[in-house]
Amino acid sequence: MPGLRQVLAHRRDLRLVLTAGLVSTAGDWILVTGLGYSVYALTGSTVASAVAVMATFAPQVLLGPIAGVFADRWGRKRTMVTTNVLLALGLLPLMAVRHANQVWIVVAVLVWEGAVRQFFAPAEQALLPRLVDDSELITANALVGQSRDLSRLVGAAAGGVIAAAGGIGAVALADAGSFAVAAVLIRFVHATGQVEQHLSRHVRDVVQELADGLRFVARRNALRTLMVFVLLSSIGEGVMGTLFAPFVRHVLHGDSQAYGLIAAVQAIGGILGGLAVASLGQRIPPQRMLAFGAVTFGAVDLAIFLYPLGYTALWPVAVCMVLAGLPGALTIAGLYTLFQQHTTDDYRGRVFGALASLEGVCQLAATFAAGYLGQVLGIIPVIAVQGVCYVVAGFAVLFALPDSGARRSPEAEAVAACEITGAVQSAGGGSGLVETPY
Repeated sequence: MPGLRQVLAHRRDLRLVLTAGLVSTAGDWILVTGLGYSVYALTGSTVASAVAVMATFAPQVLLGPIAGVFADRWGRKRTMVTTNVLLALGLLPLMAVRHANQVWIVVAVLVWEGAVRQFFAPAEQALLPRLVDDSELITANALVGQSRDLSRLVGAAAGGVIAAAGGIGAVALADAGSFAVAAVLIRFVHATGQVEQHLSRHVRDVVQELADGLRFVARRNALRTLMVFVLLSSIGEGVMGTLFAPFVRHVLHGDSQAYGLIAAVQAIGGILGGLAVASLGQRIPPQRMLAFGAVTFGAVDLAIFLYPLGYTALWPVAVCMVLAGLPGALTIAGLYTLFQQHTTDDYRGRVFGALASLEGVCQLAATFAAGYLGQVLGIIPVIAVQGVCYVVAGFAVLFALPDSGARRSPEAEAVAACEITGAVQSAGGGSGLVETPY
């Protein structure tokens, strides 16, 4: 894997960011898994568990675009360090939770964590293109996805054990420690990620800058297409997240251990797929990577959801989860690479903020809809929507972006940035932006 080894060997800042993400995301999985176990153990209420989970959605929906504005104003490295520190401190109130009537503290902490994380995510995605060459972006994004799968595998397994041993306080301490380590690692990154074109520092100009960012997306065919892809795939993910556990239990007749095994196998498939994409990514245009990955991923999902109509067993879903690892890694790497390549540096924070908000809205709506429709129509017809969404989204990319696989050079990016800046200034705030053909 010469491409993968070369990127890791010569990109010190990338190694630091990947390690920080691995540590902090593992801590997040420890918290999520441990809280799910501990909240239900304290309250005996599935409603309380659901409220705790839903508390993380609201900040993503409400703050995503605004957080993206500040990610473009502030240095991305400083934002990532500061948010990691705030995330660690925000977990400390969980140490006081001992009784069921204190679950409100859990909800408040999750809202805080979700709000702060909205400032971290666009800063991270906007900083990544500063750490590698344009030709290495696919490999870098694949490595980010692979580190998250590895974090899930380790953190989810550890979360239940830590929660059983020490309760909510123990999982909070573990996650806080992971954020502290991540902050230290990112502190040693050389790149600051500060945009060259400084935006206004006045709070009153946030709405104007947000509107400029949304116009930037709306007037570019590539970004519009990618947002449609995110809309469809997020609906599918919301359906999957709501109905997969009932699918395993009521359709496949599996127990909690079977569900945990399937989740672990899924993470293993993602790790293997991430390795393949990281080593081969520089040879595959990101548009083809995204389209092929999404269509294949959707087809594998449809196989998972439809085979129980004729044969009920657990082993096929485990096999398919491993097989889904490669197209899943292709999809993630292709999507984020295209977003980064078709967005100039001074707009990246706002574009990824809008992306986070769109994901949150769609997943929230799909979660509610799937919960209701699953009871009315049955689990299989509704959960199969996830596979259909990915297939349709993949073909949409294939037909709408036929020539977008070519990588943009740094010179092309600089020219595009100058054109955009000039258009914004001449229009008095961005209303004169013209679409640049990609």
